[in-house]
Amino acid sequence: MPIVPLRPLLEATQKYSFAQGAFNVNAVAQAKAVIEVHEMFRSAAILQGADLANGFMGGRKDFVNATLDDKKIGAKNIAAAVKKYGAASPIPIVLHLDHGRDFESCKAAIDNGYTSVMIDGSALPFAQNVELTREVVKYAHNLGVTVEGELGVLAGVEDHVFADESTYTNPTKVVEFLKKTGADCLAISYGTMHGASKGKNVKLRQEIAIAARECLLHEHVFGVLVSHGSSTVPKYIVDGINRLGGELSDAHGIPIEELKAAIPCGIGKINVDTDIRLAVTRNLKELFHAKSQLRTASSVREIYQLLEANKAKFDPRIFLVPIMDTLMTGLIPDDDVAEVVKCIERGVKEVVGTLIVEFGSVGKADLIECPTLEEMAGRYKKGL
Repeated sequence: MPIVPLRPLLEATQKYSFAQGAFNVNAVAQAKAVIEVHEMFRSAAILQGADLANGFMGGRKDFVNATLDDKKIGAKNIAAAVKKYGAASPIPIVLHLDHGRDFESCKAAIDNGYTSVMIDGSALPFAQNVELTREVVKYAHNLGVTVEGELGVLAGVEDHVFADESTYTNPTKVVEFLKKTGADCLAISYGTMHGASKGKNVKLRQEIAIAARECLLHEHVFGVLVSHGSSTVPKYIVDGINRLGGELSDAHGIPIEELKAAIPCGIGKINVDTDIRLAVTRNLKELFHAKSQLRTASSVREIYQLLEANKAKFDPRIFLVPIMDTLMTGLIPDDDVAEVVKCIERGVKEVVGTLIVEFGSVGKADLIECPTLEEMAGRYKKGL
């Protein structure tokens, strides 16, 4: 089926009391794997391309310096991959922009195939955040595209998103923000954190989510709460990386029990990126350990060299730039690159499959309405 807006998935999470995992992708192989594993579990799928992931998929190896033109190319490449592997899929699939930096980044994503966008104005004063989010909503809703905002600041680092300290979301401002902006969902700060070093034994401030949800229900305002920085950072994966020469330290995620307990509190969308990065990196290390001949193979030896030179890193984009064309297009030039692609896909499926089960979206695909963007635009115009 065609990729669909996020709004119907959000409505289903409220109606049927579960959460949708939202998984970041940075390569065609990752998009393919996310779709396939969701199909296996008959779950709707949310694929996320972060703002700078679009730059990377646009061919910008130094993606932190990606231009708007780079992001447009990358958005088109990710959308093409999702459409290719999702066109005949029996499940609803959403392509969502994660952490759009500004209106132009969101517009670039929408114009090039995204069906949902997040505008992150959380670092701005409240009034400016509202103004920016409202501007994105106006453009997006006219085209049937869903919008996520953010209120409160998460600590940690992820691409261009970084902060030393968290600022918890004020639940009493959630209703005002959603009323003034018209956004469909809202990322809140309630104790999660970007990156792999979230601290041991994290306890989420569930009372923030509960209070926000109760305020929304009381005022009859629709708005699903979103949990960013929610990777679980599985210890067995970190240990596997370090056994193979990695140098990851202080790597701790959000306990899965904490995330599951937050779902009845109003959390309907849970973002995961770091876990996928870790699993792919471990698989790459395992591949070059098991098949030493690949260390000198012309098409992939530079991947091995980058792994060895960056032992304290776990973002696969650092290691995989030698096969940039494959990441961007999905075309596989030889058997050695095919081995690497298999590593990527297995890592994605391992993490995503586990979390689909934990978050409760297994078998829920058939419960979700699948309006087209045009139909969704009509709903927005009618205020539905």
